Amino acid sequence: MSVKERLRKSVLERVVRGEISLVLASEQLGLSYRQMRRVMRRYRMEGDAGLVHCSRGRASSRRRPEAFREKVLGMCRDTLQGMGPTLAAEKLSQWGLEVDHETLRRWLVADGQWQRRRKRGRHRQRRERKARFGEMVQFDGSHHAWFGPEHPPCCLMNLVDDATGISQGWMAGQETTEAAMRSVWRWVERYGIPASLYTDRKNVYVTDRPPTLEEQLAGEAPLTAFGAACKKLGIALITAHSPQAKGRVERKHAVYQDRLVHELRLSSITTIDGANTVIDDDFDAHVNQLFAYEPRNPNDAHRPVPPALDLRDVFCFDETRTVAKDWTVSHHGQTYQILRLNSPLPKPGHKGLVRTWLDGSLHVLYRGH
Repeated sequence: MSVKERLRKSVLERVVRGEISLVLASEQLGLSYRQMRRVMRRYRMEGDAGLVHCSRGRASSRRRPEAFREKVLGMCRDTLQGMGPTLAAEKLSQWGLEVDHETLRRWLVADGQWQRRRKRGRHRQRRERKARFGEMVQFDGSHHAWFGPEHPPCCLMNLVDDATGISQGWMAGQETTEAAMRSVWRWVERYGIPASLYTDRKNVYVTDRPPTLEEQLAGEAPLTAFGAACKKLGIALITAHSPQAKGRVERKHAVYQDRLVHELRLSSITTIDGANTVIDDDFDAHVNQLFAYEPRNPNDAHRPVPPALDLRDVFCFDETRTVAKDWTVSHHGQTYQILRLNSPLPKPGHKGLVRTWLDGSLHVLYRGH
């Protein structure tokens, strides 16, 4: 008997002994007088069994057939192995097997394929989300065995908008400067220039080197190549001092490590290029459809890319070099001759800028030419 039924039994026993009236008993149990008479009549006829609900122990009329249940559990055991109930229910629905994720969770727990997980207490929100889309974008790399334990780990460069939760992923071998540039480049081409980026203190984003003489004279702080690219676009770099500070992108890593790993396994993809194709085709769009939401302020904080600006000259590596007396510049062990036909022609001892695009091509600039 349940607690409610044992309570009814104690009150009905007092009625039988004549200690209280049926009217007072109905008030104590919160029942109408007519319902109390029915409960009392059944208790006199059947005893304690009359207090137990008649539907207890009977199978629900909405119960799924046992064959359907075994088919679903078999697919979870083989094809969908390791997926959580929610994601597995989504995949099953795509294959014509409709089952609620809570029903599937109970089936998996009973079958030993899933363990009950204690819910964590709700995390206190210390900082309110930004109001506008593009006001701040959190940026971080997620190192994980994306193609399974038999393959080496790779890094997913993930950008998550603070106001809307809209995310964009891009797979790379490591969290390098080039990978960071290519990721932000794709975001700028798709949405525009964000107002700020929220990153960790990895040396890809910030540097602790002392400033050069030129930087000291100009009153500028030392920048990495990625920081210089952001400065060209007017993107403010904000650094976090703990993973919890940029918790939105950290939690989005967990979403990708759960869903993307299974998506790649189901598609038999084991290459970085193949993973990026999956992400670009529909994976990011599906994740954003599920987890993104409307910002408090509908005005977009992104700025359009100026028409005359070539993003290849933004996301690049710039290094200053001195022109030698024979009109050559040296760069990474190579010597390049500056031809007389160039105008303006730099003089020996003048400074030139050697710019390397992400496609590997080299460009020498003097006074903007």
